Amino acid sequence: MLICENLVMRQGAFSLHADVAFELGKATALIGPSGAGKSTLLAAIAGFLAPASGRLLWGDADLTNAPPGDRPVSMLFQDNNLFPHLSAARNVGLGLRPDLQLGVKEKSQVAATLADVGLEGLGDRKPSALSGGQQSRVALARVLVADRPVVLLDEPFSALGPALKNEMLDLVKGKLVAAGKTVVMVTHDPVDARRIADMVSLVADGDVHQPVATDVLFDDPPPALKAYLG
Repeated sequence: MLICENLVMRQGAFSLHADVAFELGKATALIGPSGAGKSTLLAAIAGFLAPASGRLLWGDADLTNAPPGDRPVSMLFQDNNLFPHLSAARNVGLGLRPDLQLGVKEKSQVAATLADVGLEGLGDRKPSALSGGQQSRVALARVLVADRPVVLLDEPFSALGPALKNEMLDLVKGKLVAAGKTVVMVTHDPVDARRIADMVSLVADGDVHQPVATDVLFDDPPPALKAYLG
């Protein structure tokens, strides 16, 4: 289980408190107004933002002060975070070895993973030669080969049209959630949350609320969620 134990994040005058647990092997959506702190929480879990106080736990392991590379975490960013000078295959290969010294077995794994996300034969293309949906698939393939138990999604598909976005969400559900990863996804759209998430956590008014079953939360939303949804 991924546990935020009285975790407090501060950025200037902004403060966010999280005393929540994310269930092992479940997908949890973080929903709430812009600027509420959803991406801030992901940054703290990934190790890009040091908390002011509290602890971050993965099972019995204390991750609070661990550097990002030592955490059991992969992250999909809003801009996919692809390197423009590297081919799709080499961008994916970074998930296996940051130095890109890949052996035959690892190169085969990269090719197979690209095929799994619908990019067979496109490994030599640079990101500029790929569509937005294809770039998202490359980023997802990199997370898949990294094979870390916690995956964070910071609205990586928000720039895609509805059909492509749904296709990518289904890929995440079929490839990551089905594989037992603990997925935490930032979204502004309750439709996306219903499509992929087992649980939903409301982030509002400086607090990360304990995750609740998706249908239960949306069928009977608390006042803060009602205000956000309108």
